[in-house]
Amino acid sequence: MLLNRPLPAGFSLAFFLCTNLLAQAPPSARTGLDQKIAETRQAFGVPSVSVAVVKDGRLFYANAFGDANLAKNERSTVDTRYAVGSISKQFTAAAILLEQEKGKLSLDDKISKYFPELTRADEVTIRNLLSHTSGYEDYAPQDYLIPEWTNPTTPDEIMDRWAKKPLNFEPGTQWQYSNTNYVIAGKILEKVSGEQLLPYLNEHIFRPLEMASAGDCDVHTPADAVAYTRYALGPPRVVGREGPGWYFAAGELCMTPSDLAKWDIAFLQKRILSAASYDEFTREVKLKNGKGTQYALGLQVGEQHGTPAISHSGEVSGFLAMNTVFPAKNIGIVVLSNEDGVNLIGPVTQQIASALLDPENAVAEKQDRQVHSILEGLQQGRIDRALFTANANAYFTDLALNDYRASLAPLGRLEVLSRQSRSLRGGMTHLSYRAHFQMNTVLLNIYIMPDGKFEQFLVEEQF
Repeated sequence: MLLNRPLPAGFSLAFFLCTNLLAQAPPSARTGLDQKIAETRQAFGVPSVSVAVVKDGRLFYANAFGDANLAKNERSTVDTRYAVGSISKQFTAAAILLEQEKGKLSLDDKISKYFPELTRADEVTIRNLLSHTSGYEDYAPQDYLIPEWTNPTTPDEIMDRWAKKPLNFEPGTQWQYSNTNYVIAGKILEKVSGEQLLPYLNEHIFRPLEMASAGDCDVHTPADAVAYTRYALGPPRVVGREGPGWYFAAGELCMTPSDLAKWDIAFLQKRILSAASYDEFTREVKLKNGKGTQYALGLQVGEQHGTPAISHSGEVSGFLAMNTVFPAKNIGIVVLSNEDGVNLIGPVTQQIASALLDPENAVAEKQDRQVHSILEGLQQGRIDRALFTANANAYFTDLALNDYRASLAPLGRLEVLSRQSRSLRGGMTHLSYRAHFQMNTVLLNIYIMPDGKFEQFLVEEQF
């Protein structure tokens, strides 16, 4: 199972995903998020989506949408637990850094110090493991549940089968995602700390941060969402879960979005690790030739909306997850879903980030959605007059609406609406669009007042 699903490059979605509100977002922001998230979840048929947003050191927004269990018609709530997959890796990396602070290990230790029997253990370092530059082959690259994974295993068995193979490349010369790395790292942590991984994380991270729901996915609770998949474009189907032992330090954790948000707050405030450890944690690892990897230690590093971003996604059978923080803006976004067949975690994250980091773009997207809706209404000879000024309402007489319907309805479905320009004139915003219908393309000539109402909405023939 691919436990790290990257954000689609340049992906934009007009709608985005959220049901039960907990947090402190202003009512207008709550309403907008609720509506967009609910619309998207319904449109794509995902059983449920749960979101938590952190802003300025507090939980800004939290809500859940849809059903945690379709068969029982059980709604997802903010207390529903989801598997977070490879987001677990950042907790393993943090635990390793805590042990380094105690002097019990070093990121530059060779693996041979702990497991000399592994392939070329005298050349691979802990840093190589945590940054996916070791060369150890991934034992779980598939994006679906294979039969072997339904049977129990142990970390030792995984290491014996995959970490004794020839390396896929020379240590430090390439970046290649491998869950095997984190199984080895987890076993090293247990060896140097004298504690098992989950109790260690509970003692040093979860309990101090009051992350009460965080724990082992193998231990199921009534609060857990049911896992679903999808075959091609079919409906959600219940899917099995991996047997005990398969994901260990690579992707074993379940929790609520709000509890993961508590980790994001602590991460942004540098409360668990020392400042030096956070620098190690978030610094991009370079290959031996100096080329960047866009990966630190269990964290992807990059930029979104012109703002430095630190993120990681996760996938296990039936679940997708995304956790993104923007340190410069003191913002964190958590998006969890209980279906692995529709990747909405990336677009939802991008849309929320756009609203928080690029308000002007968020306003533009709202305008685009309104224009799309109005144009579809005009094909049926109707408008929502509350959206228009008195002048525009005077323009849209019964005769005008009948002519709009008669001329636009034969064009068929509106397929693409593309904004062509934006300018200011007469104290208003002027927008022009090209609207591509099934049968023809038309131009839109629009003026919007400062209060958001439409003063002009003209459909013109394209020559």
